[in-house]
Amino acid sequence: MKRNQPLFLDEKQVRQHLRMADLVPAMEKALIDFSAGKVTQPVRSVIKVDPPGGFFGMMPALTSEGLGIKIVTFYATNAKRGIPTHMATIFLVDPETGTPLAAMDGRLITEMRTAAVSAVATKLLASPDAQILAILGSGVQARSHAEALRLVRNFEEIRVWSPTREHAERFAKEIGAKPMSTEEAVRDADVVVTATNSTTAVLEGSWLKPGCHINAVGACRPDWRELDDEAMQNVVFVDSREAAMKESGDVILSGAKIYAELGEVLASKVPSRTSETTIFKSLGMAVEDIAAAMLVYGSAAKKN
Repeated sequence: MKRNQPLFLDEKQVRQHLRMADLVPAMEKALIDFSAGKVTQPVRSVIKVDPPGGFFGMMPALTSEGLGIKIVTFYATNAKRGIPTHMATIFLVDPETGTPLAAMDGRLITEMRTAAVSAVATKLLASPDAQILAILGSGVQARSHAEALRLVRNFEEIRVWSPTREHAERFAKEIGAKPMSTEEAVRDADVVVTATNSTTAVLEGSWLKPGCHINAVGACRPDWRELDDEAMQNVVFVDSREAAMKESGDVILSGAKIYAELGEVLASKVPSRTSETTIFKSLGMAVEDIAAAMLVYGSAAKKN
């Protein structure tokens, strides 16, 4: 796709061109390509901005879909200001010439592609008969996961917990769920999502139903946790081994053994071990952002 002028797309425009149903298969391909060594992607480079305690991350990748970089910021204190904790911009260029193709808002893409990857993991690792979903957290990732996971499993019951009871009740009402304590939500759940800003464990392994599947989405720093050591003794899958060993406090501090990358299971290189208790530790990769951004760009370019 060659253009004289690059496209500039805000979040509203990105939303018009991105569908979760299209994103899930795109993430499957991105994960397979990454684990097959078809992607050039250095581990995310992060600058700490202290004060006020924010993070500025740079995520470049060259993929079969395209070439680009995502700049992402994470400021937990933004929650008190009523603005997003995560913000991002994605810049795409033509791999053949380096010509700028598009600059687009990446906040929504980050939100949606993260949930889409968890949907891929859930489709692959959760029981086909999964009926109860527990979501720990009530922010944008919690909402996006409620949408994405419903595409791959038919849940009869959804339970939610949030550190702030009012937030949990509001979120539960929005998606037709039940607000509960963490332990009540997790016990007997077939699929669990941890999407919190917590820096210490909120989920205990002793609560987990044997054979359940957990998508661990928060705790993206080497000294942050969402899951305790007992939980991390189960079968651990990651998006990237290299990133997990550098960025995931859940993996690093527990000394957990990584069984496989999702892309390896998708490519049938290793068994999925669906009958066992499985954990997908999600950190997010640039290859996912580029694949999602190329979906947006491809759709938007046709209309311009």
